[in-house]
Amino acid sequence: MRAVHALPDPSPPHAPPPSRAWVVATLMLGTMSMLLSSTIVNVAFPAIVTEMRIGQATVQWVATGFLAATTATMLGTGWALECYGERRTFMATLAVFLAGSLLGAFAPTPAWLIAGRVLQGAAAGIMQPLAMVVLFRVFPVAERGRAMGIYGFGIVLAPAIGPTLGGMLVVAFGWRWIFALSMPFCVAALALAPRMLENHAARPDRRFDTVGCVLLIGALVAALNVPVLGARDGWTSPGLAGVALAAAGLAVAFVTWELHTPAPMLAVRLFRHPGFTAASLVAFAYGAGLFGTTYLIPVFVEAVARYDAARAGNLLLLPGLALAVAIAIGGRMTDRTGPRRIVLAGLALFAASSALLMTTGSATSFWTFAAWLVVGRIGLGLIIPALNVGAVQSLTGPEIAYASSGVNFVRQLGGAAGVNLLAVYLDRRLAILGPGDAERAFHESFLWVALAFAIALVPAWALRKPHT
Repeated sequence: MRAVHALPDPSPPHAPPPSRAWVVATLMLGTMSMLLSSTIVNVAFPAIVTEMRIGQATVQWVATGFLAATTATMLGTGWALECYGERRTFMATLAVFLAGSLLGAFAPTPAWLIAGRVLQGAAAGIMQPLAMVVLFRVFPVAERGRAMGIYGFGIVLAPAIGPTLGGMLVVAFGWRWIFALSMPFCVAALALAPRMLENHAARPDRRFDTVGCVLLIGALVAALNVPVLGARDGWTSPGLAGVALAAAGLAVAFVTWELHTPAPMLAVRLFRHPGFTAASLVAFAYGAGLFGTTYLIPVFVEAVARYDAARAGNLLLLPGLALAVAIAIGGRMTDRTGPRRIVLAGLALFAASSALLMTTGSATSFWTFAAWLVVGRIGLGLIIPALNVGAVQSLTGPEIAYASSGVNFVRQLGGAAGVNLLAVYLDRRLAILGPGDAERAFHESFLWVALAFAIALVPAWALRKPHT
């Protein structure tokens, strides 16, 4: 594996390099445009179900399709950077995202809507590790925790305000307008990128890992269909067994191929580093908890507490702001104490928040809901910068780009699995218990999230303080 080398910039010889602040701002705008779309769609699910006459089993693919596509493309970041450089990759990614947004806004059928979300997710998969690679290039080791905190504070504002703005748009104009919300951020990022980002390709002739990509997509599609088929056809059906075997076989083939191909998408050998392996396990649980609860909470309050989309979005605003503040604090704490203690504290807080949500119901006040969510979002905010630092702390330059892609890949994989499993489990339990006992079905779902975070405390012990 080779790193993305920073070669001299072709700018005029006396042009000063862009400041770190402007580089961070450019990255934030690009990432915020995509994170807005990753969260605002959840408050629109009831409206989409009503207009398109589909059920939960279908509408969950609007969220899962985004996350699965993000997972599949995330590992291509290293290849894209080496072949095309930071600037071209950044701008092409934004263009793909804009195309997906337009497709979603004008989708005539559920299939077209899901296709638009898949395009958006594919772009988001490239963007997130790209931003980390650029930040790690421009900030020294001793300042990376603070850099991730500053960057994280900005990008978390997008999902924090996304549901609120999305809910208002759904109520006032309809759910299709939510796809227009992120477009101004894309345009602003496209305007800044030519001056703020480098554009040097270290290996423009590097071949894309087509075989690995096909195997990965096949494994993801098969694996995500296993719970859907199990809930629909029964857990002993022949079709389910065939899909499960296909998923396992494709996953094994993907790992085997990645170990032997000279230019892998996923640097599987990075898992020989205990710190990276531990961070990846925590990242999987983190993704499942974050995206799983982001899916569950709006559906819960709209179905059980009878909130409209705007009120459901408002409920997520204060917890989102708490998440942003906690990220900024967590970045500075990570630089001082190392990632282990911060991650452990964050996991414990989110597990406690999920357990507290099991006590809520139709009679729970708005502010009680918000308080329990704030506890969990503080925990998630503490985890983000510490986890990113913990994943790469024992690695060197040639491995950092692949490690940042790898840990983000695992986190998104956890998110896709979390939304998929929780949506299918919830749909099945609601069918069995009936609408009169909906609270119990949601409480059981929150219990599974709490257990996942409690289990993640075990690998979190392996994280250590980075060496400067």
